[in-house]
Amino acid sequence: MTDAQETAAASSLRTTGGAPPDDGGSTASGAPTPLLEPREGIPPVIADEASLVEVIAAFAAGSGPVAVDAERASGYRYGQRAYLVQLRREGAGSALIDPVACPDLSALGDVLSDVEWVLHAATQDLPCLREIGMTPTRLFDTELAGRLAGFPRVGLGAMVEGVLGFVLEKGHSAVDWSTRPLPDPWLRYAALDVELLVDLRDALEKELDRQGKLEWARQEFDAIASAPPPEPRKDPWRRTSGMHKVRRRRQLGVVRELWQTRDQIAQRRDVSPGKVLSDAAIVEAALALPVNVHALAALNGFGHRMGRRQLEQWQAAVDRARSLGESQLPQPGQPVAGPPPPRAWADKDPAAAARLSAARSAVSALAEELNMPQENLIAPDAVRRVCWEPPAADRDAVAAALTGYGARPWQVEQVAPVLATALAEPAA
Repeated sequence: MTDAQETAAASSLRTTGGAPPDDGGSTASGAPTPLLEPREGIPPVIADEASLVEVIAAFAAGSGPVAVDAERASGYRYGQRAYLVQLRREGAGSALIDPVACPDLSALGDVLSDVEWVLHAATQDLPCLREIGMTPTRLFDTELAGRLAGFPRVGLGAMVEGVLGFVLEKGHSAVDWSTRPLPDPWLRYAALDVELLVDLRDALEKELDRQGKLEWARQEFDAIASAPPPEPRKDPWRRTSGMHKVRRRRQLGVVRELWQTRDQIAQRRDVSPGKVLSDAAIVEAALALPVNVHALAALNGFGHRMGRRQLEQWQAAVDRARSLGESQLPQPGQPVAGPPPPRAWADKDPAAAARLSAARSAVSALAEELNMPQENLIAPDAVRRVCWEPPAADRDAVAAALTGYGARPWQVEQVAPVLATALAEPAA
């Protein structure tokens, strides 16, 4: 039994730091224990093929689930690639792998393909892991498990402290993980992130089973593991912060041209787009529609620190937007598949608005009863779609509609009865 398992065994589910209220678990006595060093010390960073082969053999020979984590350089580098991969498995210990030096980890992914992966907030790490050849077929998401179990705080640090009674080191989550060599304090932090992940998984599995939610969690985990990669976002420039201020089509054209120019530069330089030009500066230029470099330089975000050549490239983007014909300018808003925004329902379809109000109240009450967030009980978009184009107000019809919108069987079983009742109430 590991140290963490012994600590967890001392209490059925610790409550320091935020376990579910009234869960029947005992409160831990004394302060949580700081976890300062990995059990076997900081592992060496794997940065060559020979060392990687050894790690692959060790993890193939290990037993039980494998804890997996990845560190990115969000805010520093372009894209969301992994700059460090951390793993831990019984019998293999911990490993830190540099995916820049070892960009193809498919052989490691292959030997772990039939193993359950334990991740925290899996959907955040899976895209960058997929890029380097690592894709699980089975997983356990400790953050999602915490949500389903009703924990009010589901960050990894809060969960480890609340469930296992250990305090993880903080402070390095937002550093530039593309830095080479990585400092020892960062590597210690990274190794500790997977140190107790399997122990946390085991404790949460017991708690979910106690609450009768383990099968629900398994369905959720299977849905994540089997989900295809997301489609590229259409018109990503529309997500520029501050876009609500931009209303005229010509101004929208400026945002699009500046955003695309910035994206090309950021990708070429491998830096975060925000380090090339801020969203606020893009919106400022779109609203002002500067006619020359001098006017552009007077705007916030294009100050004296920006060189003439940079100003000219941004002004060229503005000029391109100014020269577009009306038919080439973007339309305000985006075509939206499905129902309109709920705020417009009262005017467009008062009956649908009444159905949505009743449905939201019913789902909220059920989520509170089950002690979990509403969005984990059922996707809000599924509720909106059922209310906008309602099926017959009976359980089977509602269940079929929810299934068609991607709800898992456990969600359909829980939500369909209350949603059917809610749909019938406004009509009555």
